[in-house]
Amino acid sequence: MKPSVLIVDDSPAMRAFIRRVLELSGVVMSECYQAADGGEALAVLRRSPVDLVLTDINMPGINGEELVKLIHADEQLNSIPVVVVSTDATEQRVAALLRLGARGYVTKPFHPETLRADLEKVMEAADDRRCRG
Repeated sequence: MKPSVLIVDDSPAMRAFIRRVLELSGVVMSECYQAADGGEALAVLRRSPVDLVLTDINMPGINGEELVKLIHADEQLNSIPVVVVSTDATEQRVAALLRLGARGYVTKPFHPETLRADLEKVMEAADDRRCRG
Protein backbone atom coordinates (compact mmCIF):
# COMPACT_ATOMS: atom_id res chain seq x y z
CA MET A 1 0.00 0.00 0.00
CA LYS A 2 1.23 3.47 -0.85
CA PRO A 3 0.26 5.73 2.04
CA SER A 4 -0.88 9.31 1.73
CA VAL A 5 1.12 11.42 4.17
CA LEU A 6 0.55 14.83 5.74
CA ILE A 7 3.68 16.67 6.92
CA VAL A 8 2.96 19.47 9.42
CA ASP A 9 5.73 21.93 10.24
CA ASP A 10 5.90 25.72 10.24
CA SER A 11 9.20 25.59 8.35
CA PRO A 12 8.83 25.07 4.58
CA ALA A 13 12.45 23.90 4.49
CA MET A 14 11.80 21.26 7.16
CA ARG A 15 8.66 20.04 5.36
CA ALA A 16 10.68 19.67 2.16
CA PHE A 17 13.49 17.94 4.08
CA ILE A 18 11.13 15.42 5.71
CA ARG A 19 9.52 14.69 2.34
CA ARG A 20 12.95 14.13 0.81
CA VAL A 21 14.01 11.88 3.69
CA LEU A 22 10.84 9.83 3.21
CA GLU A 23 11.64 9.45 -0.48
CA LEU A 24 15.30 8.56 0.21
CA SER A 25 14.28 6.01 2.82
CA GLY A 26 12.15 4.22 0.25
CA VAL A 27 8.71 5.27 1.47
CA VAL A 28 6.56 5.35 -1.66
CA MET A 29 3.66 7.73 -1.10
CA SER A 30 0.46 8.03 -3.09
CA GLU A 31 0.17 11.68 -1.96
CA CYS A 32 2.23 14.00 0.22
CA TYR A 33 0.27 16.90 1.67
CA GLN A 34 1.85 19.72 3.66
CA ALA A 35 0.59 22.15 6.28
CA ALA A 36 2.29 24.98 8.18
CA ASP A 37 0.35 24.53 11.43
CA GLY A 38 -2.37 22.51 13.09
CA GLY A 39 -5.19 24.61 11.65
CA GLU A 40 -4.02 23.99 8.09
CA ALA A 41 -3.50 20.32 8.93
CA LEU A 42 -7.09 19.93 10.14
CA ALA A 43 -8.34 21.54 6.93
CA VAL A 44 -6.31 19.04 4.87
CA LEU A 45 -7.56 16.12 6.98
CA ARG A 46 -11.19 17.18 6.46
CA ARG A 47 -10.91 17.30 2.66
CA SER A 48 -8.31 14.64 1.77
CA PRO A 49 -7.81 10.99 2.68
CA VAL A 50 -4.62 10.75 4.75
CA ASP A 51 -3.04 7.56 6.08
CA LEU A 52 -0.34 9.12 8.27
CA VAL A 53 0.39 12.49 9.88
CA LEU A 54 3.94 13.61 10.73
CA THR A 55 3.89 16.72 12.90
CA ASP A 56 6.29 19.03 14.63
CA ILE A 57 5.35 20.31 18.09
CA ASN A 58 6.37 23.97 18.15
CA MET A 59 4.26 25.87 15.63
CA PRO A 60 2.18 29.04 15.73
CA GLY A 61 -1.59 28.78 16.01
CA ILE A 62 -2.58 25.21 16.73
CA ASN A 63 0.67 23.55 17.78
CA GLY A 64 1.54 19.89 17.40
CA GLU A 65 0.45 18.92 20.89
CA GLU A 66 -2.98 20.46 20.38
CA LEU A 67 -3.20 18.86 16.92
CA VAL A 68 -2.55 15.41 18.40
CA LYS A 69 -5.31 16.02 20.97
CA LEU A 70 -7.78 17.23 18.34
CA ILE A 71 -7.13 14.31 15.98
CA HIS A 72 -7.33 11.79 18.81
CA ALA A 73 -10.65 13.25 20.05
CA ASP A 74 -12.30 13.33 16.60
CA GLU A 75 -14.20 10.14 15.70
CA GLN A 76 -13.63 10.69 11.98
CA LEU A 77 -9.87 11.30 12.35
CA ASN A 78 -8.72 9.25 15.34
CA SER A 79 -7.85 6.17 13.28
CA ILE A 80 -5.14 8.17 11.46
CA PRO A 81 -1.78 7.50 13.11
CA VAL A 82 0.12 10.61 14.16
CA VAL A 83 3.89 10.57 14.54
CA VAL A 84 5.57 13.51 16.23
CA VAL A 85 8.87 14.64 14.67
CA SER A 86 10.62 17.01 17.06
CA THR A 87 13.94 18.12 18.49
CA ASP A 88 12.46 17.84 22.01
CA ALA A 89 13.57 14.39 23.15
CA THR A 90 12.86 14.71 26.86
CA GLU A 91 11.20 11.64 28.37
CA GLN A 92 8.42 13.81 29.79
CA ARG A 93 7.57 15.31 26.39
CA VAL A 94 7.64 11.97 24.58
CA ALA A 95 5.47 10.32 27.25
CA ALA A 96 3.01 13.24 27.24
CA LEU A 97 2.54 13.13 23.46
CA LEU A 98 2.07 9.36 23.47
CA ARG A 99 -0.53 9.69 26.24
CA LEU A 100 -2.36 12.31 24.15
CA GLY A 101 -2.65 9.88 21.25
CA ALA A 102 0.53 10.09 19.16
CA ARG A 103 1.45 6.64 17.86
CA GLY A 104 5.14 7.39 17.47
CA TYR A 105 7.84 9.92 18.25
CA VAL A 106 10.90 10.57 16.10
CA THR A 107 13.65 12.85 17.34
CA LYS A 108 15.37 15.29 14.97
CA PRO A 109 17.96 14.83 13.59
CA PHE A 110 17.24 11.33 12.37
CA HIS A 111 18.61 8.89 9.80
CA PRO A 112 16.35 7.99 6.86
CA GLU A 113 16.51 4.31 7.81
CA THR A 114 15.41 5.06 11.36
CA LEU A 115 12.48 7.15 10.17
CA ARG A 116 11.39 4.45 7.75
CA ALA A 117 11.58 1.71 10.39
CA ASP A 118 9.58 3.79 12.88
CA LEU A 119 6.93 4.65 10.28
CA GLU A 120 6.62 1.02 9.18
CA LYS A 121 5.95 -0.01 12.81
CA VAL A 122 3.30 2.68 13.18
CA MET A 123 1.61 1.80 9.88
CA GLU A 124 1.62 -1.94 10.67
CA ALA A 125 0.05 -1.25 14.05
CA ALA A 126 -2.57 0.96 12.37
CA ASP A 127 -3.37 -1.83 9.88
CA ASP A 128 -3.72 -4.30 12.76
CA ARG A 129 -6.14 -1.93 14.54
CA ARG A 130 -8.25 -1.57 11.39
CA CYS A 131 -8.42 -5.35 10.94
CA ARG A 132 -9.52 -5.89 14.55
CA GLY A 133 -11.76 -2.83 14.70
